[in-house]
Amino acid sequence: MSDRIAEISRATKETQIALKINLDGTGRAQIKTGVGFLDHMLELFTRHGLFDLEVTCNGDLHIDDHHTTEDIGICLGMAIDKALGNKASIRRYGHCILPMDETLVTTAVDLSGRAYWVWNAPMPSQKIGTFDSELVADFWQAVSTHGRMNLHVLLHYGRNTHHISEAIFKGLARTLRMAVEIDARGTGVPSTKGAL
Repeated sequence: MSDRIAEISRATKETQIALKINLDGTGRAQIKTGVGFLDHMLELFTRHGLFDLEVTCNGDLHIDDHHTTEDIGICLGMAIDKALGNKASIRRYGHCILPMDETLVTTAVDLSGRAYWVWNAPMPSQKIGTFDSELVADFWQAVSTHGRMNLHVLLHYGRNTHHISEAIFKGLARTLRMAVEIDARGTGVPSTKGAL
């Protein structure tokens, strides 16, 4: 199996981002986005997905966290898609039901090559510290779109917005870990179409 590693560099007037992912890593994170809560979420995403992830971003944080958060989601989606190559022998589908104290979240992914995003995870609070909680949804919508994947999130219940966000990031880490895994019994692309 060849290395499933991808690097993305993206520069706009709002953000300058360098991102590298190894889908077959050990959970090593080097994250510096300028947004403390996002750093925390990406570090636990990396650990629970057993990816190696490096992210640096210089963004227009004097405005707010939106451009940085969404643009890193764009780059992460692009990197996952690029690292997967032709997707031969991957499991393709992944899912997780994840508890986090009082919170329960279900996440599911299909690495279909078609972007579709379903989000049913209302946030009880508008802020997590200084971070706008609505940006969790914006981040994952960007990952889904630019990773060309179906991505579904369902919050069953939860009270604490930090716990809800953390459960989503951990759940999607384990969901993507399952979906990108090489299936020892699989041969070729997991689709009757012959391509994803």
